[in-house]
Amino acid sequence: MAQTNNRLFSIDLLRGIVMILMALDHVRDFLHNDAFLHDPLDLITTTPLLFFTRWITHFCAPIFIFLAGISAYLSGLKKSKKELSLFLIKRGLWLIIIELTVVGLGWTFNLHYSIFVLQVIWAIGISMFILGLMVHLPYTLIFVSGIMIVLLHNLLDGLQTKTNGNMGLWQDLIHGGGGAFYPISDTHSLLIIYGFLPWTGIMLCGYGFGKLFEPAQYPGKRKKVLLYTGINLLILFTILRIINKYGDPAEWSVQKDALGTFLSFINVSKYPPSLLYILLTLGPAMILLSVFENIKSKVAHWIAVFGRVAFFYYILHIYLIHIITVVVFYSTGYSNQFIQTANSPFLFRPAELGFNLLLVYVIWLSVVIALYPLCKWYNHYKYKHTHWWLRYL
Repeated sequence: MAQTNNRLFSIDLLRGIVMILMALDHVRDFLHNDAFLHDPLDLITTTPLLFFTRWITHFCAPIFIFLAGISAYLSGLKKSKKELSLFLIKRGLWLIIIELTVVGLGWTFNLHYSIFVLQVIWAIGISMFILGLMVHLPYTLIFVSGIMIVLLHNLLDGLQTKTNGNMGLWQDLIHGGGGAFYPISDTHSLLIIYGFLPWTGIMLCGYGFGKLFEPAQYPGKRKKVLLYTGINLLILFTILRIINKYGDPAEWSVQKDALGTFLSFINVSKYPPSLLYILLTLGPAMILLSVFENIKSKVAHWIAVFGRVAFFYYILHIYLIHIITVVVFYSTGYSNQFIQTANSPFLFRPAELGFNLLLVYVIWLSVVIALYPLCKWYNHYKYKHTHWWLRYL
């Protein structure tokens, strides 16, 4: 039982860490005074602290989706293939609906739903739906499919051409995104941030690694495989990045100083997630999973609470951050005429609104601390109750 608890605790702890880091990026989006003016990863305009504030949150989405794949595999240990398939298909569709409604409203505060935004919950939902269709296939085929998608999807880069910033609706949905904007009627538009194919590959890989977390697996073997795999992913990243030919459409270059060159080297593409981006983020994730089973501290257990109620936390933190933004909007003298900003889907977020980076960090920590009691309560509620709908949250 202790081994089982340690095995699952490592997943919850890592998921909790990425959920906390994710909130930092979203607080920065809403409340940093430079967020709507400059790209924090633009080496010409950024600072090292701002760069790393954005860059560190690159780990969130791929780790979360990879862990979702592991969780899907573990869920299948208690279900038949048919039951698992139906569960993943239904939950995937449910997540897409929630993305377009509850989550979308939290991001925009636009009650008219003028813009539908496809972000990480959409990517998880469609990937889960696809995995639900694939679980009837042999385990090895699913795992290999994920690996091949991750390794080869950048071959599509050279086949894609953009018109007015877009590659075409289906191309952007599958392998584009990054802010592709499509009017779908006179009053409604679609904003695609996450093209799903590479994210689906990550989830399939997570499903493949789920086998390591079976109760019968020897912990020493699991930790060894995770550690060596993580190290090898980072070695492969380094080799491919040095070669600078394949794996990321944004090549690195020598800058005016060593720090700038290093930042260029690790500045990999998230939209869509390149092979190098995936290697750089999942490599450390596997190393952390290999060591987290041995952690027993109170802080780790505190963080793991967020990992156990990740979706609940995700929705709450978006609404809380946006509510704080509304308070800042009015308290700093903005009037109702500035609620809607041109070329922005977010209400109450003028381009100049916000604070310096130090205050962004203070607000981020305050948001996380404020949400902990609710997350702890919900985690306890889930443990004590077995309502069917809890499986979808």
